[in-house]
Amino acid sequence: MAGILDSVNQRTQLVGQNRLELLLFRLNGSQRYGINVFKVKEVLQCPPLTALPKLNPVIRGVAHIRGQTISVIDLSSATGGRPIEDVTKCFIIISEYNRSVQGFLVGSVERIVNMNWEDILPPPKGAGKFNYLTAVTEVEKELVSILDVEKILDEISPVDTTVSKEIVEEAAANVQIDKKVLVVDDSSVARNQVKRAVTSLGVEALLCQDGREALELLTTMAKDGPITDQIALVISDIEMPEMDGYTLTAEVRSHPDLKGLHIILHTSLSGVFNQAMVNKVGANAFIAKFNPDELAAAVRQSL
Repeated sequence: MAGILDSVNQRTQLVGQNRLELLLFRLNGSQRYGINVFKVKEVLQCPPLTALPKLNPVIRGVAHIRGQTISVIDLSSATGGRPIEDVTKCFIIISEYNRSVQGFLVGSVERIVNMNWEDILPPPKGAGKFNYLTAVTEVEKELVSILDVEKILDEISPVDTTVSKEIVEEAAANVQIDKKVLVVDDSSVARNQVKRAVTSLGVEALLCQDGREALELLTTMAKDGPITDQIALVISDIEMPEMDGYTLTAEVRSHPDLKGLHIILHTSLSGVFNQAMVNKVGANAFIAKFNPDELAAAVRQSL
């Protein structure tokens, strides 16, 4: 696993092509799961874990890795399954979500597969609103589930979504607008976080769960008049089934009726490549999730 991320530089070429690479893994059973390689910092055999008092039950302990103390989350337990038993035979996936680094304890790690976002589909409607999936796909005729990590992390350590009083008051005095903000995110938790930040400024939010749905909505709205008279701003996640945020941005920029829209990419993806990616597809800004004041300030500035 030491060399599993050696070709990350080459993976930036996937940007704007509606493609991604998934690292496949399993938890307790035979079900396969996937995580975007861009969110993975390292994969390693589970090191000795230190138990601390009053930890959330799904956190198996902390690991000391390269001078950093990292919480290790049992993904099976966090999603309602039975805890992984023998951690000495397991792996941890070191990842970076929402400005923090954490380890995910998994039963086994398989390989990386190159996928098209069009083949990544929303969870079945029968899965219910309490499932932990943002998407599903098929690899070698086997179902692969993509977990809603933001929901898992929010249940373990809820994010404060309150915009500071100063920003709200300043917006009330300076933002007078009847346009809407379009929020695009496949995670219901993330959509509602952004919605609360936007509406606290007195601006109405429209919600879409993936890039394709957002593009269809925007093109339909553009038939009724200039889109910039209706939509003040688009805030889009990057990782989404069917059409990712990079491709959505590129499609908007190439569409004569939509190209004037202001677009902020708002994502748990982080790292040194993001600004180059943002510039490549023509987004106006990139903000890492989730800081309500930073997001609200960016919304207020664009308005």
